[in-house]
Amino acid sequence: MASHDSSMSAEEIRKANTKKVLRIALILFVVTVIEFALAFIWPDGSDRTLLNILFIVLTIVKAFYIVSEFMHLGHEVPVLMYSIVLPLVFIVWLVVALMNEGAAIFSSFM
Repeated sequence: MASHDSSMSAEEIRKANTKKVLRIALILFVVTVIEFALAFIWPDGSDRTLLNILFIVLTIVKAFYIVSEFMHLGHEVPVLMYSIVLPLVFIVWLVVALMNEGAAIFSSFM
């Protein structure tokens, strides 16, 4: 939440909190619009590897903002944030590795 000064009134605190939530909602909206735009303008029949990487990166950006602001982890000690973010990096790596191995096994049967 916004830093609360003892000299701030309840109305000022409410306005600051509303402004912060609207800013995060706008960021999430813009990232989602970028995802939709990429999905519709990407040429059919072309390699989708770059598109998939962009979708993964944009989804991680959205997840970061949701976890950071709405789950209030952005204001915690860095060790707590790293304990959540680092396993996420390894999970993404695992998914990419499994997809790569699955594609190799699938192509060996063809």
